[in-house]
Amino acid sequence: MGERGDFGRLKLDVRMNLTSPAAATQASRAVREQELRAAESPAVLVRNLEKTYVTARGELTLFRALDLVVAPGELIAIVGQSGTGKSTLLHILGALDAPSAGTVYCASTNIAELKSKEAAAFRNRSIGYVWQFHYLLPEFTAQENVAMPLLARGLTKRDAMAQAASWLREVGLEERAAHRPGELSGGEQQRVALARALVNNPRLLLADEPTGDLDETTAGQIFDLIQRVHASHGLTSILVTHNMELAARCTRTLRLEGGRLMEVHP
Repeated sequence: MGERGDFGRLKLDVRMNLTSPAAATQASRAVREQELRAAESPAVLVRNLEKTYVTARGELTLFRALDLVVAPGELIAIVGQSGTGKSTLLHILGALDAPSAGTVYCASTNIAELKSKEAAAFRNRSIGYVWQFHYLLPEFTAQENVAMPLLARGLTKRDAMAQAASWLREVGLEERAAHRPGELSGGEQQRVALARALVNNPRLLLADEPTGDLDETTAGQIFDLIQRVHASHGLTSILVTHNMELAARCTRTLRLEGGRLMEVHP
């Protein structure tokens, strides 16, 4: 089956030669159930992904025939040793890097085929990013930092600031809106970064070690917040973490090892 079939957009060609009305009803119900299942497109679909870098010592292959299917609404944790390519995988899923081979669909878009400007527009529209370091602009307030993606989309400053204020309320920082990043704690900075990632109402949230620079208590609070907004806003989320306790709270945990993803069972 082709790539479009992977996304469940194939029409069923059903021929029933049944004489029993009850059998016909049962068969029709089965067909309808198949059609409903086929209509449910994965939020992320990766097939035969390969990523190879050319280095001074030769080629370095991170992924070899890597597959990944993420259903809408899942909260996926990716774990693995440093250097296995976890961050690179997020970069590819978020259209920040290109695969060497394979098919990568995110939010029903074949991102491997996007040109530079198309990839930038896709990232702004459909992807929210949270990194281990917050990357907030130090000369701007928390509210202004959150408003930046909206201003990049062309919203007026008034509308962008209003939506930014709403998201700061969502992450519990309404009273800190006028503070600059240097006046915020590490946990508060990461809350601002999360609000900025979600202000465009993306379909997919990608988080690379979002609690890696935080103490245990604050890390738990940030993960609680990620879980809450993930559920309340109907997100599909993929996070990279070394914290197995937090990973265990996700829908599924996948280990990246030897260039492929493997399910981690409790």
